[in-house]
Amino acid sequence: MKLDNPNDRKPWRSAGWFSRMYWGKQKMTLSEFLTWEARQAERHEFYRGETFAMAGGSARHNRVVLNLASRIADHLDGTSCQAFATSMQVLIADAVLYPDVMVTCAKAEAGDERATTAPKVIIEVLSPGTKGYDQRNKFILYRTLASLREYVLIHPARRQVEVFTLAQDGAWLATDQTQDSVLWLSSIDCRVPMDSVFKGVL
Repeated sequence: MKLDNPNDRKPWRSAGWFSRMYWGKQKMTLSEFLTWEARQAERHEFYRGETFAMAGGSARHNRVVLNLASRIADHLDGTSCQAFATSMQVLIADAVLYPDVMVTCAKAEAGDERATTAPKVIIEVLSPGTKGYDQRNKFILYRTLASLREYVLIHPARRQVEVFTLAQDGAWLATDQTQDSVLWLSSIDCRVPMDSVFKGVL
C-alpha cells in the first residue's frame, strides 16, 4: 500500500486533536518550550505553541520498548548509528515529539544533546489512548523529515506489527509483518525475532 505525500496537505488546522489526550499549558515559542522542558521531571510534547503532558505507558508497552531498543542498539554497535528510547526529542518545524524508539545516524557518539532533527527509524508502541494519534497524526509530521526511512507501529496487546518504508520514488510503502517470524528494518538491515520483540509480554 502506498501513502500520499504529507507535504501536499497540512496535518491539522488546530491543536484540538492533541488536547483530547494531553492537557495544555500557556502558549510558548519553540525556544521557550525547550528551555522549560529541560527543567521538568515529566516529559511534554509541543505543537504550534501549545504544550502537552505525556501519559505514562503500561508495563506491556514499556517492556516492548526496552526489548526493541536493546536489540537494535546491539545490532548498531560499532556503526555510526545509535538507538534511543523514550527520552530523546525529535524536532520537526513547529513541533517537538518523543518517539518510543528511534535510530539516528547523524552522530556516532552521544553527548549532552536532548534532541535530534535527523531520525532514520522511528518506532511507536501503541496504547489505547494514543493509537489513532500515532497511526495518523504523528506519522504525518514525521514524514516531513528528510532523514526518515522507516516508521514502525507495534500493537503489543494484539502483537500486530506494521512497517512503513520510504521507497525510491518518494512513496511510503506499508507492510504488515504481523505473521512474520522476524521484524525486519531494511533501512538499517536489522532483523529482530518477533519472539524477542514480545519477550516477557502477556
